[in-house]
Amino acid sequence: MTDASLPLAQTLATPPTGPAASRSDPVLDRLKGLHPKVIDLSLDRVRRLLAALDHPERKLPPVVHVAGTNGKGSTVAFLRAMLEAAGHRVHVYTSPHLVRFHERIRLGASQGGRLIDDEHLAALLAECEVANAGNPITFFEVTTVAAFLAFSRVPADVVLLETGLGGRLDATNVVDRPAVTAITRISYDHRQFLGDSLLEIASEKAGIFKPGVPVVLAPQPEADALKALKLRATAIAAPIQDWSVEERPNGFRFESAKRHLDLPLPGLAGAHQITNAGVAIACLDHLPLAVDDEAVRRGLAAVEWPARLQRLTRGPLAESLPPGWELWLDGGHNDSAGEVLARQAVDWSRGQSDGNPALPLLLIYGMLSSKDPFEFLGPLAPFTHSLRAVAIPGEEASFTAEESCETAKLCGIRDHGAADGVDAALADLVAGRRTPARVLICGSLYLAGTVLAENG
Repeated sequence: MTDASLPLAQTLATPPTGPAASRSDPVLDRLKGLHPKVIDLSLDRVRRLLAALDHPERKLPPVVHVAGTNGKGSTVAFLRAMLEAAGHRVHVYTSPHLVRFHERIRLGASQGGRLIDDEHLAALLAECEVANAGNPITFFEVTTVAAFLAFSRVPADVVLLETGLGGRLDATNVVDRPAVTAITRISYDHRQFLGDSLLEIASEKAGIFKPGVPVVLAPQPEADALKALKLRATAIAAPIQDWSVEERPNGFRFESAKRHLDLPLPGLAGAHQITNAGVAIACLDHLPLAVDDEAVRRGLAAVEWPARLQRLTRGPLAESLPPGWELWLDGGHNDSAGEVLARQAVDWSRGQSDGNPALPLLLIYGMLSSKDPFEFLGPLAPFTHSLRAVAIPGEEASFTAEESCETAKLCGIRDHGAADGVDAALADLVAGRRTPARVLICGSLYLAGTVLAENG
């Protein structure tokens, strides 16, 4: 069975097998040692390596470049699903990965595309390593170049390109003229690199705008973020598209100059996904590709994006639960993610989310110490009956379970406790209740990746 024929979540949790299974791992490990810093924002090193490889970034099909703080991956997932539903071949570059590096590079094909195979990836990485000739370059930069190299050699109709950390100095920001650029919701994240204010962060994200290239903006709850985005677009004469979405019972309405659609709810859970879907649909208006309204509908229904309010119904963790219990997974880790999950918790408590019953909400929570735990957990705390904290396996920068318990206490969650792993946390929550509940594993994409791998 190929990657293209497996459900995406199952694909991620299924490691490659056979003699070439680890061929790319030694190269990936070597590439991590080419720069003393994990993050060092600059475009000079990327441009030098691209030049050495005869500029693969100039040989791509039309590019959709997506930046933002929350919703980038979901927006790309919607775009991919709708474009593939229309029969187009779609290259996709996203980050970070959840389980294995191969998730970051998806190559378009006539039957829906596939994650890059290990042998192909290893060869591309080795080629980049030789061309780089031992010069300093970050891991994200050199692997981004490998993705451009792959996309330039495999025919496709469109490239979906997600920024990594920022925008202006992000390694992906070397495409001189994308077909369209998009910005999802701006929030506080990576302040040590992007700035302490939303004005600064949005200004960095807006660095992907190009003169004359259309811009699609998600609604921004904060005026400063929207101000920065509009200022940059105006300064370089990048036209901002006018579009809107309106929630309706069991669906939503999308409006733009080219489309007027009444649509069902997206296949990704959460009211926030209506906005992400809207950004994606608006981007379609600027591609030289035909995507009819029926393809939009099919894509919205078929979309998959693991660890974004994903319900786990199979695997050891889900199958260990008593009848009536639910298990959910989300990788959000900042203030906007906390607010989105809090809104979902309200809908759950009222039995208003996709027919899911009103059940008590229990959290299994772990977070990296580089994040602000109060911004994330604070909005969720009023809706949380119990919390079990875990350290993220294999991550030195994880808060300890005890530290996360202290955060829960300060946020007002009375029933909290430390657990030695997700299995133990889940067992403890189940043992403490006689009636069904809804368990949400949350706080980190790294924790989410561990859960998907172990529950595969």
